[in-house]
Amino acid sequence: MAEVQSCKEAFERMPTVFNKDAAKGLDAVFQFDLSGDGGGKWNVAVKNEACEVKDGAHPSPNVTISMAAQDYVDMVNGKANPQMLFMSGKLRIAGDLGLAMRMQSVFPQ
Repeated sequence: MAEVQSCKEAFERMPTVFNKDAAKGLDAVFQFDLSGDGGGKWNVAVKNEACEVKDGAHPSPNVTISMAAQDYVDMVNGKANPQMLFMSGKLRIAGDLGLAMRMQSVFPQ
């Protein structure tokens, strides 16, 4: 799959890479707060083996993922390792850490 050029493009692509088998039994909202050029807020609701991506902040997400927009684009494109970003403090997670770790299987790039 071609590389994404922006956060907006990455979120537009999310439903096409969604793995409903990996999402079985999942009922959660992922909030993304991405800073810097091309950043913004998006939330992704996963329920009944379906996903819905929306612009903006969700009032009660299960997990919030915060990072720089460019780091997010690099991570989606496989140029940055999410574990390394987390360990270096560039990726911050508030809420359910286990849920954040499921992202890679639910939304494989």
